[in-house]
Amino acid sequence: MLPRSVPDRIAIPSIGVDATLRKVGLQSNGEMEEPSFAAPMDAAWYEKGPTPGEAGAAAIVGHLDTPTTKEAVFYRLAELKKGAEIDVERQDHKTAAFTVDDVETFKKDSFPTQQVYGDTGNKAELRVITCGGNLTADRHWDSNVVVFAHLTAKP
Repeated sequence: MLPRSVPDRIAIPSIGVDATLRKVGLQSNGEMEEPSFAAPMDAAWYEKGPTPGEAGAAAIVGHLDTPTTKEAVFYRLAELKKGAEIDVERQDHKTAAFTVDDVETFKKDSFPTQQVYGDTGNKAELRVITCGGNLTADRHWDSNVVVFAHLTAKP
């Protein structure tokens, strides 16, 4: 595992992602903030949780699309396969390398919070999350695509 260090870039070569990371926190209702629509090709790290490489389930979120962008940063996230590599560059100039274990889609109204963000048994894991499923009449996606990955290499 790695010590705490803020991440600043994510790369997922198999789906063409190479993106700047911003930060998100919590909304007043206790849910994670969405990344800014103003930067649809950037992703965001949940700053209240572990940093990638640190023990726990670090979370990185990004848009599938936006009202003005047909294909945003994680447009192809659901295409990831088990064994794919995800690299997260950190401000300490180290790259935390993760390997994908699984990609699942969960309905937003029954999102398994504990499964996604819960205890990892002191292992460094990563969750990469975007919208998915079906587009509703009010132009919202009814599900989330969640990538589960574990730390496989450290500098």
